[in-house]
Amino acid sequence: MKESSGNGILRKIFSASVSPAFLLVVVLGFVATQFSQAQTLSVLYNFGGAADGGDPYAGVIRDSSGNLYGTVGYGGTSYAGGVYKADALGNETMLYSFTGGTDGNFPVGPLVRDNAGNLYGTTLYGGASFGTVFKLDAGGNETVLHTFTGAPDGASPSAGLISDATGNLYGTTDLGGLYGWGTVFRLDPAGNETVLHSFTNGEDGAVPLGGLIRDAQGGLYGTTYYGGAYGAGTVFKLTP
Repeated sequence: MKESSGNGILRKIFSASVSPAFLLVVVLGFVATQFSQAQTLSVLYNFGGAADGGDPYAGVIRDSSGNLYGTVGYGGTSYAGGVYKADALGNETMLYSFTGGTDGNFPVGPLVRDNAGNLYGTTLYGGASFGTVFKLDAGGNETVLHTFTGAPDGASPSAGLISDATGNLYGTTDLGGLYGWGTVFRLDPAGNETVLHSFTNGEDGAVPLGGLIRDAQGGLYGTTYYGGAYGAGTVFKLTP
């Protein structure tokens, strides 16, 4: 049986008297080439920047049927961004277009979805002044769960949310709070907000741009863009 060209190359390499470092470089390059040749990329949808939205800053989430859900920071009927769905065939539906007013403006974070199909997210602007936490039901009806006022509840949430088994939502605001440097907050199912931590721009950090993760004991983990011992940001844990 004739051996493949790839196997023949490897056999010649390993039979040669060469250094282990050289062998490692060649083998890794060969594996990477073989792997890259097996990948294909398909564009499911091209945003037009108008009623269908544009500038999707965040990633997507996926349901059991293969539908993708995400936010666009621009476009929509009022050019204030929106929430969209793209099915497995690449057909896009704008589920909600923000007006830029009390309902919110400029959603740049990812979404979280509950078992009933409701979507939850944040807007960087709009609401009372400093952004919102919103809920979008399966029928496309939007409800503002919380509107940020700056102090002490926080301002300008750019990250998405996470949820727990009892329906509480957790997130971060880039700014606001007691010291103006951002917060970690919890929102209960009734829409009551609790600030779990206000950043001081000291050793605890400042401006938590990213989202959170949560462990089985209820501890929250995240990052800050500024602050910390050297002023270059932190990785933090917030205990229950």
